[in-house]
Amino acid sequence: MNDSFKNLDYSKFKTYSCKERVSKVNCKDFSRPWEKGGSFSIFLDKLPSILAGNDIRYIIKAISCAAKKKKQVCFAMGGHIIKTGMSPIIIDLMKKNVFTLIAMNGAGIIHDLETAMMGRTSEDVALSIGNGSFGMAKETSAFLNQAIKNAKTQSIGLGRAVGHMILKENLEFKNLSLTASGAALDIPVTVHVAIGTDIIHMHPDFDAGACGEASHYDFKWFSSNISNLENGVFINAGSAVIMPEVFLKAVSLARNLGHRLDDFTTVNLDFIRHYRPMTNVVNRPTLGKGKGFNIVGHHEILIPLIAAGVVESL
Repeated sequence: MNDSFKNLDYSKFKTYSCKERVSKVNCKDFSRPWEKGGSFSIFLDKLPSILAGNDIRYIIKAISCAAKKKKQVCFAMGGHIIKTGMSPIIIDLMKKNVFTLIAMNGAGIIHDLETAMMGRTSEDVALSIGNGSFGMAKETSAFLNQAIKNAKTQSIGLGRAVGHMILKENLEFKNLSLTASGAALDIPVTVHVAIGTDIIHMHPDFDAGACGEASHYDFKWFSSNISNLENGVFINAGSAVIMPEVFLKAVSLARNLGHRLDDFTTVNLDFIRHYRPMTNVVNRPTLGKGKGFNIVGHHEILIPLIAAGVVESL
């Protein structure tokens, strides 16, 4: 058996001192244990200066600096963000003049309205898909399809139409509505619809033409804000396809029309790594001077963590 290794002459084996080697991790960058009674700022400072520990501090600083300089801080999201209870935190950052734009897919207005209407949302699909009752809630459909019609007659975007109607109807939990808050604060809340993806599209009173027109209005409003993203921040939270695609088109449109978009920060937050957010948010748009970050984790932890850091920094 030893003959099998006769070509390995260990007398020629070479070593070096690890003390002379370049090491990627240093103990000075390690985390530090928590001490009772500390502040949130101290907590952030105690995070390791390694990988996501550094990244999350950079993201907080970028958002805070952009807000202080009155630059764009755009928050794009999937409907899941509302379902994880993040609306109060997002609204707080809108009121504090941190978030300058909220953008969502079509599912966002479903959950936003139901929260404003009832203080609860998210039906049990597994329970209702078998008997054909999934997505057939009459109040949700009637309200949003009327808002779509209002958007057409008033020549406004879908997000603003939903927000106006929630305020007009004085819904019980309107204070938890992103669209209503946007309408009240005059902050754009844009809605980007893919026909056939939302429950209201199944209902006979759905006006696809009016919905498309209102959503296209919102795309132009969204693109107008993105054209001013220089030295600002774009955050994508929980949208795997729609918002990354919309963002990439808006960046291209802005650059095509002569707007400078060279130096800005993008952030993707999700509990798994998806292809489109990584390419269309984190990597492609920031080539050059920009910086892109992907933080993997649950929204119900990451968003409050980042928001708290921003509030402490303002």
